[in-house]
Amino acid sequence: MPQGSRAMIREFTVSGPEAGPYGITAGPDGALWFTLVHEGRIGRMEPGGEPAFHPDDPVQAGPMNITAGPDGALWFTGFRGDRIGRVDTGGRVTQFEVPPGGPCGIAAGPDGALWFTLMQTGRIGRITTAGQVTEFPLPVEGALPSMITAGPDEALWFTLNQGNAVGRIAPDGDVTVHALPTEGAAPVGITSGPDGALWYAAIGTGQIGQITTDGKVTEFPLPDRRARPHAIVAGPDEALWFTEWGTAHVGRITPEGRIDEHPLPTPGCEPHGIALGPDGALWVALETGGIAQVVPG
Repeated sequence: MPQGSRAMIREFTVSGPEAGPYGITAGPDGALWFTLVHEGRIGRMEPGGEPAFHPDDPVQAGPMNITAGPDGALWFTGFRGDRIGRVDTGGRVTQFEVPPGGPCGIAAGPDGALWFTLMQTGRIGRITTAGQVTEFPLPVEGALPSMITAGPDEALWFTLNQGNAVGRIAPDGDVTVHALPTEGAAPVGITSGPDGALWYAAIGTGQIGQITTDGKVTEFPLPDRRARPHAIVAGPDEALWFTEWGTAHVGRITPEGRIDEHPLPTPGCEPHGIALGPDGALWVALETGGIAQVVPG
């Protein structure tokens, strides 16, 4: 995609502004699945279709982030109620109680389990598809583990929002923490990149960061350091795509560090989660009540 080119972007209203679309992922059924964090429901929408919502009664736990699981279902964190939830593609919801701590990020691990962050207690959790939970303490106090992703090295990688660091946890619970070079980075989103490294969004400093599996960090400042990058995902084009919560843009960065930014149609739409959809487009959850489809140009 040449410098300065524009993506094709369409927005779809899926809820009122009070419902709060937040996390989003592609499901195994060819649909997008997303959380309504304030309304307490899970949404499903096929590209070009109408949204449906599950369950009929809201989930009081406050579903936040969502990922495809190894069992053909979707798994989500219930931040307010200390729950991990499972929703099958038919819309049936099951919830599992986890230790108090504010579960936030969630990802499928290389061991067939789901791994999640406990933001308030500074721990990493693991839950099997049968609901068995294990906790792992982190060596940094008050670090607020935020998002988590499967790495290219058979481990999970996570951001420490107030620890100014990125961590790695092996399936056996061994933890390594890598400090970031710029103070106040406040990393949030993290994903595996096409280059075999991890990429994260530094919401506090307006940067996108790359960290190799041996801990080498490279930082790329955004044109507007007030953009507040939030979530990040590998795209279909050998680049990384990310949301800019503060400026209502979607950004693209190549592994070499070239950045393009694309304004979303609605100013102030508060983009949060981003996912690669089954149609090859990027899909963005907008907290003001929409889902945006971003087709790379």
